[in-house]
Amino acid sequence: MRIISQTLVALALVVPVTAPALAQTPLPMAPQGLGVERAAPPPPDSGQAQRERSISFGSLFSDLGHDLTRLPTKANALTLGVGGAIALAVHPADSELTRRATVSLPLDYAFEVGEPAGSGWVQAGGALGTLLIGKATGSRRAQMLGADLVRAQMINAVITQGMKVAVGRSRPNGGRFSFPSGHASSTFANATVLCRHFGWRVGVPAYGLAAYVGASRLQENRHYASDVIFGAALGITAGRTVTVGRGSSQFVVAPIVVPSGAGVMFTRVN
Repeated sequence: MRIISQTLVALALVVPVTAPALAQTPLPMAPQGLGVERAAPPPPDSGQAQRERSISFGSLFSDLGHDLTRLPTKANALTLGVGGAIALAVHPADSELTRRATVSLPLDYAFEVGEPAGSGWVQAGGALGTLLIGKATGSRRAQMLGADLVRAQMINAVITQGMKVAVGRSRPNGGRFSFPSGHASSTFANATVLCRHFGWRVGVPAYGLAAYVGASRLQENRHYASDVIFGAALGITAGRTVTVGRGSSQFVVAPIVVPSGAGVMFTRVN
């Protein structure tokens, strides 16, 4: 269990995500006084107006182009830098960490559902399903959440798969395209979007599931720890990119030096 706990701690170090509350901009109010008419409340939305404001599938691709222009930010560079540094630090122990995880029978039972939970069918399918439910029910909020989830998965897939081909690292079981972990990146992307929309009450269990999926990849002999850690950083980056403006406060990451070592400090900025 010690080796898995070390991996979970490393994953926790690459979660500099935006915190819960959705940003709201107050509407300007007319001054109250004589001679000033107060605006009548708007009429209730008709079904037609609701459908007109429905998020179209075509907008996913048009918004995706705008999302890509927001990728090169300091926050994203910091997340990838921290993730890359931690992945590089554990790289020398990659083989030993995976070997020790795979020989544990209790871990085999504990992480049995990690593979299906982090699969593309579940993560991307859940994102698309949320959008479809929002459209079917006419819920604007569900549609916005679903659209963010789908775009995060699209950006994450492009970056993750591109890096897999470019790096060409072999998996511990002899397979291809080990670095970075797609299971880790996709689950962390969705967790980041959920955290930005609903806050830490939803974000904490979502990140817990993402960390569980990431750790399971070691136990299943499919990935190394460095694959999972950098995959988590990629997923956080993708999720943050499509939810710019969703949060009103954030966690800033900064490296610190401590006696006989170094660490990472998280500071909440309102």
